[in-house]
Amino acid sequence: MFDPKTDKYPYPEQTDKHYLKIKKNNGVVIDENYPYIDNRRSFRFARFWTRVLLRLIVFPASYVRLGLKIRGKENLKKHRDELDRGVISVCNHVHMWDYIAIMNAVKPYRPNLLVWVPNITGENGAIIRLVGGIPIPESGMAATKAYLKALEKLLDGGWLHVYSEGSMWEYYQPIRPFKHGAAYLACSFDKPILPMAVSYRRPSWIRRKVFRQIACFTLSVGEPIYADKTLPQAEQRKELTVRSHEAVCRLAGIDPKENLYPPVFGKSRRVDYYTTEYGRGYKGSW
Repeated sequence: MFDPKTDKYPYPEQTDKHYLKIKKNNGVVIDENYPYIDNRRSFRFARFWTRVLLRLIVFPASYVRLGLKIRGKENLKKHRDELDRGVISVCNHVHMWDYIAIMNAVKPYRPNLLVWVPNITGENGAIIRLVGGIPIPESGMAATKAYLKALEKLLDGGWLHVYSEGSMWEYYQPIRPFKHGAAYLACSFDKPILPMAVSYRRPSWIRRKVFRQIACFTLSVGEPIYADKTLPQAEQRKELTVRSHEAVCRLAGIDPKENLYPPVFGKSRRVDYYTTEYGRGYKGSW
């Protein structure tokens, strides 16, 4: 396995924080009146043609842009009956195009995606909505109730993707701690979690020297994980978070016991493992 170990990106101090800057605000209000699932005919029409463009242009381009390989697609067929009843997928978030890779891997399923509010209110909000983006509200209990009601309806046979690390850190190899949101939804609505993971391959000379590509990408698809219903609800969520994090580590080629970070987020801080004593002790996929 290959670790890019790049210092190109300003990874924040806390592992769930963002470093990309949103330049605009389109004024959209994310509250209890927001259409988390937009069923307007005009929106459904636009989303249909967006999917057509994805299949004809963007998905093929992703193989070139990312050097993409997809593994484990047979698990989608193997567990089709379970997935058809509704599923929550999780994955490490390491590139602006990794959700494109996920949509490509799981077709003909049409996933939706939980996103940071500024991604919807920013300059790319319209396209993010068209590829399934659903903002996580930050404006109080009324908005949260409306959001959860929409997700419950969606998960009655639908697909929801969650980046449990909380933010995108490009080309970062260790799997950062997971927040409990995916496990909360899985336990609340009795749905499985499907782990996925992005790992890296060393790019060819042409990709490195001509296209300045840091790494090529492999997306691996795992098998569904279910909550342990013998546990109290709070323990169910924590235990499912741990198991889903461990599954993502394994799919990324990392022994969970040797991953740099603990499985559950708790104000977790970045470890500069390239240059500190952790660099000598870390046994992940270098």
